[in-house]
Amino acid sequence: GERKERVGILVDKDLCELVVEVRRVNGRLITIKVVVEGFTLNTINAYATEAGLDKEFKRRFKEDLDKMVHGIPHTEKIFIGGDFNGHIGVMSMGYDDVHGGFGFGDRNRGETSLLDFARAFDLVIANSSFPKKREYFVTFRSSVAKTQIDYLLCRKSDRGFCIQGHPE
Repeated sequence: GERKERVGILVDKDLCELVVEVRRVNGRLITIKVVVEGFTLNTINAYATEAGLDKEFKRRFKEDLDKMVHGIPHTEKIFIGGDFNGHIGVMSMGYDDVHGGFGFGDRNRGETSLLDFARAFDLVIANSSFPKKREYFVTFRSSVAKTQIDYLLCRKSDRGFCIQGHPE
């Protein structure tokens, strides 16, 4: 039969009462809004299209994600985590504003869609913003490859939340 992907977001039991909105766009995109300590946090879980799926499917995913992010006011925080099925590479190479210079492997040839998405929404790829041991970059392993395809994005102004757990 046909495989159905469904993303979700786990919420700590102490935070459940602070969730004010849950919105599932489709099986690959979901967002929750939590109001905690005066901050409105929007967490998006994204599972990008797999290699081999048609261009129309990939276009719809990108369009849905764009709409979701456009719908979040600039006064609210955004954290997007997910499998974007792409490689941003070790070097920022022209994307210093969104790529912190700490990546893994080689960028997909001609593939800058995640970097362009981050730039369009004034986001930063948080897990490229600080050094870590090589093995912590790898988010997918097989018998023939190790790669990083899972990323965390946030507004540039909120990068401190990802590094320290609180604003700078």
